[in-house]
Amino acid sequence: MSEQKVIEQRGLWLDEMEVGAIYKHAPGRTITEADNTWFTAVTMNTQALHLDAAFAATEPFGQRLVNSMFTLSTLIGLSVTQLTQGTIVGNLGFSEVAFPAPLFHGDTLYAETTILDKRASKSRPGQGIVTLEHRGYNQDGTLVAKAVRQTMMFDSSHADTAPETGK
Repeated sequence: MSEQKVIEQRGLWLDEMEVGAIYKHAPGRTITEADNTWFTAVTMNTQALHLDAAFAATEPFGQRLVNSMFTLSTLIGLSVTQLTQGTIVGNLGFSEVAFPAPLFHGDTLYAETTILDKRASKSRPGQGIVTLEHRGYNQDGTLVAKAVRQTMMFDSSHADTAPETGK
C-alpha cells in the first residue's frame, strides 16, 4: 500500500507571492451587533457611536457604527488563511489605514489583497519583507477600509524546518 499524500493548509511563502497579484479572500464576514459591542467593550473603547443607539441616531449616520479597529482587524484576518497562515514571521507595521465609508451592524465585509512589493531581507536569510494592500468592501461594493502593511515572511526554505500543525 502506498503512503497517503497529506496536504496541509498554509499561506504563501515569500517566493510564491507575486507583485501585482490580487488575492480575493473568501468567505466574507457579516458583522453583528454582538461582534461590535463585544470588541468595543473588551478594548475599553467607550465611544457612544459604537454603543449608544439613541445617541448614534442623532448623529450624521443615524445609527451605530462598527468600531473601525474591529473593521481593520477583520479585514486583515480575512487574508490570513490564503496569504500568511504559518508563513509569516510577523507584522512590521502599517503605513496607511483609511476608512472611507462606515460599516454598520448586518453589513458583510469582503476583502482582497494586492501584493505591492517584496524583497529579500538583507539581514535575515530565508526571510523577506512584503508590502500588502488590503481593501475591504461591504455587500454593496463600497470601499469601507484600506490598509497598507509591511510583513516579514519566510521563504520556502522554511518549509523543511517549520513545525507541523494540527496534531
